[in-house]
Amino acid sequence: MAEQTAAQLAPYVAWAAFALAFVFGAVANKTDFCAMGAVSDWVNMGSLNRMRMWLLAIGVAILGANALQLAGVVDLAKSIYPGRNFTWLSYLVGGSLFGVGMTLASGCGSKTLIRIGGGNLKSVVVFLVAGIAAYMTLRGLFGAFRVGVLEQAAINLSTGQDLPSLAAGMGGSKQVWIVALSLLFGLAFIVFAYAAKEFRSNFDCTLGGVVTGLVVVGGWVVSGHLGHLAEDPKTLEEAFVATNSGRMEAFSFVAPLAYSLEYLMLWTDKTKIITYGIASTAGVIAGSAAYALAAGKFRWEGFRNAEDTGMHMFGGVLMGFGGITALGCTIGQGISGFSTLALGSIMTFVAIVAGSAATMKWQYWRMTRGA
Repeated sequence: MAEQTAAQLAPYVAWAAFALAFVFGAVANKTDFCAMGAVSDWVNMGSLNRMRMWLLAIGVAILGANALQLAGVVDLAKSIYPGRNFTWLSYLVGGSLFGVGMTLASGCGSKTLIRIGGGNLKSVVVFLVAGIAAYMTLRGLFGAFRVGVLEQAAINLSTGQDLPSLAAGMGGSKQVWIVALSLLFGLAFIVFAYAAKEFRSNFDCTLGGVVTGLVVVGGWVVSGHLGHLAEDPKTLEEAFVATNSGRMEAFSFVAPLAYSLEYLMLWTDKTKIITYGIASTAGVIAGSAAYALAAGKFRWEGFRNAEDTGMHMFGGVLMGFGGITALGCTIGQGISGFSTLALGSIMTFVAIVAGSAATMKWQYWRMTRGA
């Protein structure tokens, strides 16, 4: 489709993103795939099953994405994750705040969309608040602090921040390092996931982890191959069609919340199109709703009281700010970014888990103190 224009190719990208996200939404609802739940099970109950599911998804995504890279199907360096500008403070602060926020809001960005599909009205409020906060961090009040303070703490690397590029800078071929490191990380996560008998015996754990990982790999194909124009006939420049960033994207669920709200508010503006992120947001909700209705699990749910409302709204603000600042969420950095082996993605993953775990400890202390 290289001879097509961006406008002609955009619907294919949007519908493909919607289809992949639909599958993810349905499977995640069925298997209870949830990053916040994974941390909660580990911290509060000592169970690693859902954490293993998350790590399985990362392992599958690493192997798949780097196989695409080696085959020349996509160039992961053209995504936002492996860039040379290593904004370490943004990753740490943004990731930590996102972890705090998702815990207060009962789920990360993707889980918010999954809950909406299941009838959770609390998640509708979180969606709105997180989307507004994300937009304010992209282009508004919060953005001034993000750019003027946090992003000033950065290291400009001579190569990309992905581990194969950094390793190749010390010697050896980058291609060899891609093979070695993707196998090392990918297989290590998969082996760790299946090391537990309880995990192996639960088919939903495999289903949730493998499908989520493959959906991210499919996302790279859609954006980086199907939607790639080496030379747009209109601009004569390389283009990644129907992406808000203008670069190759995989699944992430913070900035797309903001862009979805913008699209709905500017519906009659004919310059606005349904992008990869907007389509994937709608796809997760639709897939989750389809499963919930088919399985008889659709239930309306609202806030318990004013405190519950306030906690979820504050969590939404932290998710919106943190997710944009860290360049992604538990899916965006935690799986999509991690699949590129970007150092910033790995740091963000650790910061999200740490922020969430610390918040759960605070919640437990607060609960026992109140009792």
